[in-house]
Order: sequence, then C-alpha cells, then structure tokens
Amino acid sequence: MIPSSAETRESVLIIACGALSREILTLKNANKLNHVTLRCLPADLHNQPDQIAGEVGRAIAKARSEFDRIVVAYAECGTGGTLDRLLETEGVERLEGPHCYAFYSGLDTFFAESERDIDAFYLTDFLARHFDRLVYQALGLDRHPELRDEYFRHYSRLVYLAQCEDEGLMTRARNAAQRLQLKFETRQTGYGELGRFVSAL
Repeated sequence: MIPSSAETRESVLIIACGALSREILTLKNANKLNHVTLRCLPADLHNQPDQIAGEVGRAIAKARSEFDRIVVAYAECGTGGTLDRLLETEGVERLEGPHCYAFYSGLDTFFAESERDIDAFYLTDFLARHFDRLVYQALGLDRHPELRDEYFRHYSRLVYLAQCEDEGLMTRARNAAQRLQLKFETRQTGYGELGRFVSAL
C-alpha cells in the first residue's frame, strides 16, 4: 500500500508567542495542517524581551528529537538580535519582521507607512481582547492614571490592526482609544505574513 501524502509529510512544530495562538490554530485548522503541532510560550514574555531567546532555546532543545522540523512564530520582538543569533545556530526559521504589527500589516505596507504612523499606538486582536491586563494594568494606569501623559505623550492615534471582523473586539479597541485619549483608527489586515508563514508548512 502506498502511503498518502498526508502520511508522509514531515512533522512540524511551531514554537509561538502565546499572543498568536488563536490565529495560528485558526490557520492550522483552515489549511488542514494535521502534521503541524503548536506549542506556545507565555505572551507576557514581551514584558521581558531579554528572556525570549532563552525560553525559545529551551523549547527547541526539548522538542528537537520529537519533530522533523521546528519553526518559530516570533518576530524580532525587541530581543536585540539574541533571538536571531540563537535561531541561526539552531538552523530554525522564524517569522520575518521586527514585531507582530509589521507581519500582520505586511512588511512592505508597514515600512511604507512607518513614517506616517510615527504617532500611532497599535493594537492587535489579542491586545484588544486583553487590553486591561496587558496594557492598562501592566503600565500601572489603573493605579496612577496621571502616568497616561508620560507614557502616551508622543502618540495621537490608536491604530487597531484587526485580524478578523468582530464587532466585540472593535468596541473594545475603540474603548481603549477613549481611555488613552487617542484618536481611533482601524485597519483590516487579516493574518498578513503570519497567514503565508503557517499555510506554507
């Protein structure tokens, strides 16, 4: 009996930022990627970007013998080059781009708009969903609202980069803009480079 193409496909592990878990699972299921496994690291590692490379390295070492191929669903994410140096040593591919705002927007589009967006504070679906915990409370604005001017004095707009059409998330993002006293703008980006990255596995 000749094995089917699905049976002979190499096993792939995605080591991902927890902020991307919902989107990656949606893409995995939509593309019927049964040979792909997702393991996520905590999203709040972004509050300590110097720890990302170490955590990714440990996840790679733990999984190396289990999978034919490992890829990393992180952008550069403020690691100062440590993540890229690790992945080069390990021979592991990652998402292109400096951060998720860029790969959701599409790299060409993001860099073309970067000068115009110098005053923009970005939200994704994940950040809209968890705005209170990951932005408002993490910055201490719930306890010290006067810090708003210190943190956001260089921003005039909140730009919501929407991955899906969800009125509930749109309302959350709009409310976040009001709380930060920023003008609200939305862009329907879809999954951008993340969609292409996952569907090609």
